[in-house]
Amino acid sequence: MATVVEKLIFFVCIFFPRLFYYYIDAIISAFIPAKPKSIAGKIVLVTGAGHGIGKEIALELARKGAKLVLWDVNKANNEETATEIRSMGESATAFVVDVTKTDDIHKTAEQMRREVGDVDILVNNAGILYGGELLKLKEAHIRRTFEVNTLAHFWTVKEFMPAMLEKNSGHIVTIASMSAKSGTAYLVDYSASKYAAYGFTEALQEEILKLGKRWSKNYNCQSYVCCYWVYPILKPKDVALETVKGIMYDQEFVYIPRSLNISLRVAGLFPRKFQRFLKAFAEQGIKPQYDPHSKSD
Repeated sequence: MATVVEKLIFFVCIFFPRLFYYYIDAIISAFIPAKPKSIAGKIVLVTGAGHGIGKEIALELARKGAKLVLWDVNKANNEETATEIRSMGESATAFVVDVTKTDDIHKTAEQMRREVGDVDILVNNAGILYGGELLKLKEAHIRRTFEVNTLAHFWTVKEFMPAMLEKNSGHIVTIASMSAKSGTAYLVDYSASKYAAYGFTEALQEEILKLGKRWSKNYNCQSYVCCYWVYPILKPKDVALETVKGIMYDQEFVYIPRSLNISLRVAGLFPRKFQRFLKAFAEQGIKPQYDPHSKSD
């Protein structure tokens, strides 16, 4: 049995040098970023590609020479994105898919593999937001929020990650928001679904590494995109540009704007009451958008 002193010596000799190495590596990476990888010719699936952030990400990836596969429940919008990409001289294939339906996902994935090939980069962008007081939200709306924003990630990853594992190459992108880092009033269901998506991403990253897969120099198999409020502050194209950059540089966390990372870290140093005061003072959040009398589901 090793004595306490022997364990302490082991800790000092093994762990501190490794900790020092990782600090030096992080500093070097911050000032001398790795060379961006090429995504030209890569098959990229973007869910929710018919509008907003998804559309802009698809367009930006096409400009980098990627072959796009577009999923959306809205056929007209999805085809519009595909047409715009083709007008650039790039490749785009559009499918009408409801990401809450596993049979729909599996059937379309099989067709994709036959007609296009295996997915190299998966962008889980499809999302839904009702924006209302929790007690007034319908059960169907809460369930759909989790089905689209969280559970759909399980189904797409289970469908497309096996080929990535086999090739020991690939990239999975999760589009989230600041609400995944700071719960927000009138977004209780949305914030919870994005928190869950973050947990999914973090656990999956560790699991991939446990399986012995190293898809990049810095071991990042995924990118988790955390952006500030889109439209009031950011534009979808701002998010798209940073997301594609994150993919090309194998960034594990992509904060948009980049100062958001620092802001969240600094805020974490303050007491919770003061954090809430800052959010209220800065008028962060949304106003209720949900109509409890709506018959839509």
